[in-house]
Amino acid sequence: MSGRPAAEQPFVRLTPDGDRGNVMRELAEEVPIALEFNGIGYAVLMATPADIEDLVAGFLIAERLQLPGDAVVEVALHRTERGVVARANLPAERTGALLDRVRHRATDSSCGLCGIENLEQAIRPLPHVTATSSASEDAVFRALASLADHQALNRRTGAVHAAAWAGPDGTIRLVREDVGRHNAFDKLIGAMRRAGSAWDGGFALLSSRCSFELVEKAILADCPLLVTISAPTRLAVERATEAGLELRVLARPDAMLAVPR
Repeated sequence: MSGRPAAEQPFVRLTPDGDRGNVMRELAEEVPIALEFNGIGYAVLMATPADIEDLVAGFLIAERLQLPGDAVVEVALHRTERGVVARANLPAERTGALLDRVRHRATDSSCGLCGIENLEQAIRPLPHVTATSSASEDAVFRALASLADHQALNRRTGAVHAAAWAGPDGTIRLVREDVGRHNAFDKLIGAMRRAGSAWDGGFALLSSRCSFELVEKAILADCPLLVTISAPTRLAVERATEAGLELRVLARPDAMLAVPR
């Protein structure tokens, strides 16, 4: 199992006129990462094996197993031939929430009345966003124009998503990349949390569509403005509006859509 985010692979290049040639191309790595909290197997994520500590920190926020004000937990990584095991110990006051979430995850494939309970867990109440963004439309376009310059792994592989934190002037301050758009955003949120960074009037920029899961991650991280390059789902817009999260979607060099507040 490679611990690198990318590795070279030989290909045969084919053209319409019948030419053939050998080429080498870097491919993004995708490995299973098993998460264990307080000795309990919690989840297995398929992710790029880089910035795993950030991934765990952001994932804990998204799962509501940690709050933004909680102390950052230490993450121990154990690399094996088949993947990576990431272990963390949550404080005693989070044990109840951990066991409750594990119980619901264990019944994900069940049927009957337990399914009703799982649906309620899937669409849980969200806090209201308290942070604010002072970024102008020009700042958003500025960040969008420079995002590719910060996607080192994607330039090499063309196969990974990016999640960026941009300041109020549109300057990109931090980027995390991963084969999964959810993982990339968790990594960004986790990296900011581990560094003690707040949104500081800025915003998040994602190279993906605007799904309700990404909206919820932004809300739980108290992100004031979420910008995505592709379209939202209706549920994503509804959840963002309810929680006071500003959205800019279908953000392209020539235009973007703002969801009315």
